[in-house]
Amino acid sequence: MTAVLSARPGTCAPATVTGADLRVPLVTGEHVRYANLDLAASAPALTAVADHVAALLPYYASVHRGAGYASQVCTNVLEQARETVGRFVGARPDDVVVFTRNTTDALNLLAGCVPGPVLRLDVEHHANLLAWGPGRVLRAAGTVEQTLADLRYALLADRPALLAVTGASNVTGELLPLEEIAALAHAAGARVVVDAAQLAPHRSIDITASGIDYVALSGHKLYAPYGAGVLVGHRDWLDVATPYLAGGGAVHAVTAPDEGGATEVSWAPAPHRHEAGTPNVLGAAALAEACRVLPGALDPAHEAALLHRLETGLDALPGVRTLRIWPDSTDRVAVCTFVVDGHPAGRVAAYLSAEHGIGVRDGKFCAHPLLSRLAGTFDGCAVRASLGLGSTVDDVDRLVDAVEWLVTDGPGWDYAVVDGRWSPVPDPRETDPLGIGSPTGATLPGCGH
Repeated sequence: MTAVLSARPGTCAPATVTGADLRVPLVTGEHVRYANLDLAASAPALTAVADHVAALLPYYASVHRGAGYASQVCTNVLEQARETVGRFVGARPDDVVVFTRNTTDALNLLAGCVPGPVLRLDVEHHANLLAWGPGRVLRAAGTVEQTLADLRYALLADRPALLAVTGASNVTGELLPLEEIAALAHAAGARVVVDAAQLAPHRSIDITASGIDYVALSGHKLYAPYGAGVLVGHRDWLDVATPYLAGGGAVHAVTAPDEGGATEVSWAPAPHRHEAGTPNVLGAAALAEACRVLPGALDPAHEAALLHRLETGLDALPGVRTLRIWPDSTDRVAVCTFVVDGHPAGRVAAYLSAEHGIGVRDGKFCAHPLLSRLAGTFDGCAVRASLGLGSTVDDVDRLVDAVEWLVTDGPGWDYAVVDGRWSPVPDPRETDPLGIGSPTGATLPGCGH
């Protein structure tokens, strides 16, 4: 059937994100526009995505086996979403699209399907480092060129079934040459999976053209934070592996056992084999809508200019050091991680939020082995600023000016570790603007309800 909410072509109109005009309180009592420079962790929803989900909500119903009209609409939306996400990553005609919760979930699903050891680098996010079980973790060399040479040797020596690599580092934004890596892996008889959680929000992906076998990504980093991720790739491993979850929707038939016997199950092929339970239709629809809108909104040149302005500004400040893995890397997405001498990363992040209304990330970014090498701080922690849709020159300059103020004059408020996190002391800001702790709720500032 043709559903009411059919797939729509992408648009080249400027894409906007929800919360672009959000104003947040400072410890001084002022309110300022929020500068969200933490997009690498989670990105706000595109306005088009939020509108699409709102339009779908009245039709929400269970899928695949419902005779009701709303159920048929949602079934159509879900299956169209597979096609849309597949096109977004350049899937091959026989590739399968499996909806998951996020990138971590997708990689763990694939880990249960791989018929052999997995090789990965030590620069990976924990999701792409810890999911795989047997296999070597190769220390990345000091240059891209040497890292590729080491990968070639390890692939030929170890003969892994799979090579797992990041599409873009979540710490430094640096990209590896994925097409070359895929060729190296295939020459050694291995397949390649790319953790594209950081790559997909900034660059187009074509797994057919690049030779990538599997790709995993998250909706919450792709301006669709509705609890869905995806694994896309070859069907054969997925069709014969043990189902990721056992339950309804993953089977063709279940036969009741005779007394003392075992239940006989005929499992469905992928994708349904690995999607037991009621699927996240709203999440899949949101992810697909982001995949329709984002290609027309990406502007790598603008992001590169902002990143250059940010990094140049920070590098000019005394005691501030930006982090890189490879001096010969030639392409990056808009992620900049830095340390400030004499200032713990957690306190820097708390200061930027409390006194300047700037949101950044601090810590080890689920990449502990890499940060232990790069940070050079007593606790291995750093500060990460990440840009994307909606980021402006003003956001960049506010951050650089705030860090300059910090290294020149110090913070204007007291900070201490409270419940394991650096916080302003005291913190006079409202802690429950949504009214969650109130039985009647609260009115959000500026929301008109």
